[in-house]
Amino acid sequence: MSDKIIREMHDFEPLKRKKVAIYCRVSTSHPEQMNSLKNQVDRYTQWVKRRLDWDLVDIYKDIRSGKNNNRPEFNRMIEDALEGKIDLIITKSVSRFGRNAEETLGVLNKLRVKRVEVFFDNEDLRVSDPRNTLIISIIEAFSQAESDSRSQNIKMGIHQKLRDGTSKLYDRPCYGYRKGKDGRLEVNLEQALVVQKIYSLYLEGASIIGIIRVLEKEDIKSPSGRDKWSKRTIDNILSNEKYIGNVLIGKTYSDDFPNNKRLKNNGERTQYLGENSHPEIIYESDFEKVQAEKQRRSNIERTPEGVRRKSKRYNSDRPNIMEGDDE
Repeated sequence: MSDKIIREMHDFEPLKRKKVAIYCRVSTSHPEQMNSLKNQVDRYTQWVKRRLDWDLVDIYKDIRSGKNNNRPEFNRMIEDALEGKIDLIITKSVSRFGRNAEETLGVLNKLRVKRVEVFFDNEDLRVSDPRNTLIISIIEAFSQAESDSRSQNIKMGIHQKLRDGTSKLYDRPCYGYRKGKDGRLEVNLEQALVVQKIYSLYLEGASIIGIIRVLEKEDIKSPSGRDKWSKRTIDNILSNEKYIGNVLIGKTYSDDFPNNKRLKNNGERTQYLGENSHPEIIYESDFEKVQAEKQRRSNIERTPEGVRRKSKRYNSDRPNIMEGDDE
């Protein structure tokens, strides 16, 4: 063997293999979107297999809205990349990658420092080129604006149906009801009798804990089918206007993007009341008595100075069924 060939063999460096990750996201688990998810995975898996210098590290898949901060697979992928487990991330588009321009650019900058490449298929962009930063921010901004506009249109449609009384939200069943063949609420007699028992016990002086003990002693299953009842479940039943035939929509609302937290509606957003929309289980007079009694027993009272705690808790003169308190 010649000296030249030997020198060339020593100078030869094996081609460095690239650790590749695939990230795919769809907003919902609807069949059409799940099919899109599968197609993305298949497409990019074949890409990786065709490259002899690429090794597939992992496939990261999220099934949730881009506005949702809880994207476990995305977060896991970024952690893996920052730990040096990934050299290249392949994803469908900029809008699939981040929630907004600020977040997207922030994550991309962290990856760039670690020399992790990201390739956006639809836009045919690589983040290793700093000149693409402006393009990415513009694309993300347009995607975000389009998403916000679509979200607003959906909300407007929902509110219109709530205003004219045609929304299916009015027919969501709760304990004591079920959906009839026509899709409207009808009474579930077995559960309705339990609801009436709960109201009667409360008006007779029973505490929420006392009611729970009665129900569990009589082996009555909770709405979730469990042997144990929670205080929250009883309190919700005692507060639900559906039992007098009405439906109040908008008790809670979603905070604006990017927080998207569920908050109690204390007048910040519009509420819609559908009256006499289905059969009643509880007389309205008894319902009002229960609300007044709940307020009387509450450890909270409203004064001209604001909300404050009462000096004494609600006490019982009937220890046999009143044992415990309602807080």
